[in-house]
Amino acid sequence: MYDVIALGELLIDFTRRESEGNPLFEANPGGAPCNVLAMLARLGRSTAFSGKVGDDMFGRMLKDAIEEAGISSVGLVKDPVVPTTLAFVQNAPDGDREFSFYRGPGADVMLRPEELPKKELETTRIFHFGSLSLTGNPALSATITAVRRAQGAGAIISFDPNLRESLWGDLDEAREQMLWGCSVCNVLKIAEEELAFLTGCEGWSEGAAQLRQKYPNIKLMLVTRGRGGSIALWQNHYVFCPAYTQVKAIDTTGAGDTFCGCCLHFVLKYGLEALDQEKLMEMLRFANAAAGLVTTRKGALRSMPTLEEVEALAAEGPKEAEAL
Repeated sequence: MYDVIALGELLIDFTRRESEGNPLFEANPGGAPCNVLAMLARLGRSTAFSGKVGDDMFGRMLKDAIEEAGISSVGLVKDPVVPTTLAFVQNAPDGDREFSFYRGPGADVMLRPEELPKKELETTRIFHFGSLSLTGNPALSATITAVRRAQGAGAIISFDPNLRESLWGDLDEAREQMLWGCSVCNVLKIAEEELAFLTGCEGWSEGAAQLRQKYPNIKLMLVTRGRGGSIALWQNHYVFCPAYTQVKAIDTTGAGDTFCGCCLHFVLKYGLEALDQEKLMEMLRFANAAAGLVTTRKGALRSMPTLEEVEALAAEGPKEAEAL
């Protein structure tokens, strides 16, 4: 049994570095689902990945990278024809990013239902997925199949909409598929701007209330707001924690995934039924500290902080989360 299995994209993030003359791009292993698993593995959780890469130099590099990070490659498939998906990342001075994807198609979207690790999906404690595997078939069908298998076996379902507009031909289709993800998950990690996209609400509280009313299956909702901190919503509890703005961000790639991995760590620790305001505060302080730390480094999958690093920053402050 694994603590968490994640399905989705595993790709190369080419991050620009300054140089004289032609720009240089560093090849960093990435992909949101594996970033989540990398943080969980750092915290001692057993993890596995289900997805597809090309049978090429990048695919082999990615297999080595996730195994080095402590993630099982039991569900990793190599496509003999379609190449590994690539993403080029341009960082702004504040560390924010702009993506250019080379995925027409990329191997990640070619995962088929029959290639899923059936036994592992039926024994995992948590199954996590994002929206990039919903952008087209056969990965869309594989994702639906995986959710149903894990759900049928009693796993907690975790979902991150992770909107990348350039990968959707139709944003109405994007909204429909992301709302399907909301309809099947128990834990929803969502950025403030994605909440607005899905609900049309300007304020996070109105958008969160709308989704929670429409999808009572969502037991824990986690809203991230970048430097504006994060919010956890569970039953009648609304808990806010500021961001650790004392760290200097150079690359925000993977910050939300790091946050998500930490929160799933606490779900594994406490369960979804025994949370309370104190536990939610503990979770957000820890997750915000970890997310802050990963922004001080280039890349994500290989840059996850250790438990000791996170605890040291969390001890600095913010000292106390506030109930809204």
